[in-house]
Amino acid sequence: MIKSFKKHNLLLLVMVVTLLFAVTACGDGDVEEESDAGVNGEQSEQQDDVTEEDTAEDEAGARVIEHAMGTTTIEGTPTRIVTLYQGATDVAVAFDVKPVGVVESWVEQPIYEYLRDDLEGVEIIGNETQPNLEEIAALNPDLIIASQLRHEEIYEHLSEIAPTVAHEDVSYFKETVELMGKAMNREEDAETILADWEERVADFQTKVEAELGDEWPLNVAILNFRADHARIYFTGFAGGILKELGFERPENQQSDEWGVMLSDKESIPEMNADIFYIFNEEGEAVQNTFEEWTSHPLWNNLDAVQNDQVHMVDEVTWNMAGGIIAANNMLDDIYERFDLEQ
Repeated sequence: MIKSFKKHNLLLLVMVVTLLFAVTACGDGDVEEESDAGVNGEQSEQQDDVTEEDTAEDEAGARVIEHAMGTTTIEGTPTRIVTLYQGATDVAVAFDVKPVGVVESWVEQPIYEYLRDDLEGVEIIGNETQPNLEEIAALNPDLIIASQLRHEEIYEHLSEIAPTVAHEDVSYFKETVELMGKAMNREEDAETILADWEERVADFQTKVEAELGDEWPLNVAILNFRADHARIYFTGFAGGILKELGFERPENQQSDEWGVMLSDKESIPEMNADIFYIFNEEGEAVQNTFEEWTSHPLWNNLDAVQNDQVHMVDEVTWNMAGGIIAANNMLDDIYERFDLEQ
């Protein structure tokens, strides 16, 4: 009986111990599983954080640029840039950026002399009004700088080659600096370039006012002679700079249009102003027109002529180039003509 009881108790003890081991084993399994879940969960969260950070970086690197033709997304900092108008090529050099391709210059071909040293070896990809799309694509650019004025019809084709931004016009050099600064991820440099320009403008205004006193501001006319007519420019590159410097325009020349064409020498009085800046293209026909108009009796009655304020200026600097470097060259020219220190 006792043996039977002991045997029964021993069997019961074995069963209890076995049960305890089973419970403990299950418990260890649950703890281990929870531990694995905790580590894996932390790793998963870290992985999610990395993914979110990468996404944030991607979003920060991908910039949406608003421009005349809409919006363009540009990632990172472009290094292979194509410029499709003269002002953009000039501005690229001002940023100390050498484009992989540029359009041919209007005169002094293929590249304006003042930019040649900086653009030595750069590919010429057609002219400003008709760039060669195949040659542009072959350069594998990561940014194209265009203008709505010149390239609206081919903008979609350009955008298929590379991200393309376009300025409305080609003569607004400060806006070109701003647009290219954003597109090239060089906004701080753009701010510096424009701040330097504003400082020079303010300096000129202060010095010319001190020099001329009550005679300032002067009325100015920008004249241009062609083979078969003459022109007065109201706005544009040079006109905008002169206005910013503080010059005024005669009452009859204050239109927002680009200017006016004069085909009759009887229209010479419309040119009248305190000071003339004249740029002409080279050529015998142009020279003949210039001599015919400026030898006419009506020419000698103009204020600028009578006051010996007729200035022949460089057509590239004053009209053809259209960038921030050219603007500074033009301002250098004006400083010198007014005999002002810089």
